[in-house]
Amino acid sequence: MPELELTNGYYDLPKGKLVNLVTCLEMLNRPELAPVVWPEGYHLAPCNGADLASYRQVFRAVGQDLMWFSRLIMPDEALSAILTNPAIESSVLMKGPDAVGLLELNFAELPDCELAFFGLVPGEVGSGLGRLLMQEGLNRAWAQKINRLWVHTCHYDHPKALSFYQKAGFRPYKTMIEVHDDPRLSGHLPLSSAPHVPLVKS
Repeated sequence: MPELELTNGYYDLPKGKLVNLVTCLEMLNRPELAPVVWPEGYHLAPCNGADLASYRQVFRAVGQDLMWFSRLIMPDEALSAILTNPAIESSVLMKGPDAVGLLELNFAELPDCELAFFGLVPGEVGSGLGRLLMQEGLNRAWAQKINRLWVHTCHYDHPKALSFYQKAGFRPYKTMIEVHDDPRLSGHLPLSSAPHVPLVKS
């Protein structure tokens, strides 16, 4: 990705566009890990790409207020190809019959692994499940022959997300700017989504 030559100052965005400040973090050494013991009634279930509607439902439930939209605007064929790719390990955290979280590891560029998606539905945030889900993700990632695990977060994310990743052992190494269409204006997310992100209609 080419670097932009930006001068200091303010820049007007076209109507309908958003700018997203992204922080990339990496982990270069395997941490001390222990097996995860889930609370009673919780377990991880693999995504096999057979039910895209159900997948998008949990994707929306986890990420709607964090401005997750990539898998909502993606054609079915492209999403199915991701979820059926043997190099991509996508799982849903289940609480009984209810989906309450997502964990996705991408091993397509070994020896690097990307923690591609990680999150809980709002009602489970702060319950301690995030720590367990991260521990499970680290266990699964470092069980493979990787040299580097990386993740990115952004200013749309939970305000504690950056510190959470750093406490887990990730260290920032790069910042990026992403410009994209506002998915609330295109109808892919409700207008009430991500209330911390200003909505400019016209």
